Amino acid sequence: MIEQLRLPLAVTAGAIAGIGLAMLVLRVDRRPAKVRSDRVVRALAFGSRNARQALLGVLAGVVVLAVTRWVVLAVVVGAVIAFWNRLFGGARAERQAIVRAEGLAAWIESLRDTIAGAVGLEQAIPATAVNAAPSIRPALNLLVDRLRVREPLPDALLKFAHDLGDASADLVVAALVLNARLRGPGLRDVLTALADSARDELDVRRRVESSRRSTRRSVQIVVGVIVCVAGGLVIFNRSYVEPYGNVTGQLVLALVLVLFGGSVLWLRRLAGVAEPQRFLVVSEPARDGEKDGARR
Repeated sequence: MIEQLRLPLAVTAGAIAGIGLAMLVLRVDRRPAKVRSDRVVRALAFGSRNARQALLGVLAGVVVLAVTRWVVLAVVVGAVIAFWNRLFGGARAERQAIVRAEGLAAWIESLRDTIAGAVGLEQAIPATAVNAAPSIRPALNLLVDRLRVREPLPDALLKFAHDLGDASADLVVAALVLNARLRGPGLRDVLTALADSARDELDVRRRVESSRRSTRRSVQIVVGVIVCVAGGLVIFNRSYVEPYGNVTGQLVLALVLVLFGGSVLWLRRLAGVAEPQRFLVVSEPARDGEKDGARR
């Protein structure tokens, strides 16, 4: 019994030690918040989520290895769970993009109506940020805070586009930046055209998402049925899958899993939507602490 549990216990101990070391490094590296950029903070948060997902993958792999004694299956199951968000997270990202596009369209219309009352952009943006959609409200609040500290409007708008990180928002921000620099007429007409374009894009995205939803559901059903049947055979009919227990069987199992994983990824690619690339990309500005350090 001890010999059978030696390998799973060693794998578990190694995984726990590695995760503990990574968390210790993140704990020791506690630099002042002023010298941390938003990109570093987002990377740390993303890294913590990846660490939790990796821990679940390691635990699942250990459990599969202890039950089946198949190294190939344990590695594949652990990898799938560890990278689950990257493999099957496209639907959630697409829904978030639709919600963000809807909030952006509503904000453009509100900004257009506010400017119609002979109000400038500096006054219209804070007035519209109060009732903005939750999907874009944090970025708008940051924009309002930058305007309150007397930051130039074009620079604040470029940072607003960086915070949103959406190709549709780049078009709107580009029009606002041009108007803020040139101070020309016709901003209301431009915002009307942008609002109509945003609504049309939103309708197209919703139709595409609805049509792709059936493809994703079909993929989920096929994968679920295959996994349930295979798991049932492994647990309740070990004699049927006994040929996979030797080295040759593990190699055949690896080939089968590679073909199956490739087909699933191909179906996921068919069910996905390619996001347009952003054209309003600027380098991330340095913070005040970094500027002071550069001056010194």
